[in-house]
Amino acid sequence: MNDVTRRRWDQRYRETLTGQPPAAVLSAHLHLLPATGTALDLACGLGGNALLLARQGLATWAWDISPIAMARLDESARQSGIAIQTEVRDVVSRPPEPAGFDVIVVSRFLERSLAPALQAALRPGGLLFYQTFTKLRTGKGEEDGNDKGPRNPDFLLDDNELLRLFAPLRVRFYREEGLLGDTARGVRNEAMLIAQKVEGHEPDRTA
Repeated sequence: MNDVTRRRWDQRYRETLTGQPPAAVLSAHLHLLPATGTALDLACGLGGNALLLARQGLATWAWDISPIAMARLDESARQSGIAIQTEVRDVVSRPPEPAGFDVIVVSRFLERSLAPALQAALRPGGLLFYQTFTKLRTGKGEEDGNDKGPRNPDFLLDDNELLRLFAPLRVRFYREEGLLGDTARGVRNEAMLIAQKVEGHEPDRTA
């Protein structure tokens, strides 16, 4: 585990007073979820996605590098009377195993090297819900308090990059509006993808 990264996120979650809402790409498309199955909220933070997945009746796992985040999510799940399997886990060094989940959600986290492992971790017919920040954006960055994402370009998507990263999957929904038109409206500063693993197809994890 990267101790510097863990301490940084621990500090952030100590200072965060409220819970974390689920990603729009998930909450707006609950009708696409399977009626039963297993789900993973990867790099979950305070677990807004995990809580929503569990409420939909899916057996839900939530992984994050921050023990503080996992402790807070455990308490939120307990208070809500729902079951979530939390784990303090460096998802970069320990990605999910192949064919382990029917649903994987990734929100506001970008580690490009994980893309093959995430595809392999889906069972046939499984769904990936992904939403994170883009380089094309209307604000300067999270340091300004406007929640537009990090400044470091390593953690920002290029134009249509999610489509390229997960090209082996079948796209079911995609939204990325860039700087077109009236930037005060619509979905800006982020890209959203829902993609499905085609039956019988196993992506190359070494790509």
